Amino acid sequence: QVHLVESGGGLVQVGGSLRLSCAFSGSGLNLLNMGWHRQAPGNQREMVAVITPAGNTHIADPVKGRFTISRDAAKNLLYLQMNNVNPEDTAVYFCAAMNLADGKSYWGQGTQVTVSS
Repeated sequence: QVHLVESGGGLVQVGGSLRLSCAFSGSGLNLLNMGWHRQAPGNQREMVAVITPAGNTHIADPVKGRFTISRDAAKNLLYLQMNNVNPEDTAVYFCAAMNLADGKSYWGQGTQVTVSS
């Protein structure tokens, strides 16, 4: 079982920056693929960025060059650094984890990010 808690969401102006954090706890933490997903009103949930236990990352095209995902294994924290945001980045952002050993997935409760123009 893995528990995820996001923080850091809020209101940010166009062109600004925001850093989301996800505190994770539980078992099998060193076997987790972790990532950030987002869901805007009326849209499907979409992947934003993922990071493997080895530290390899994949960033979705809409945010490539603006968002960075990182992980502090010692502190059990996952980050999403969001730079140069635009109104299309407005969404609820979810932290997610998948255990590579058993395939189980876990989700946080989400944190709202609103970009104002």
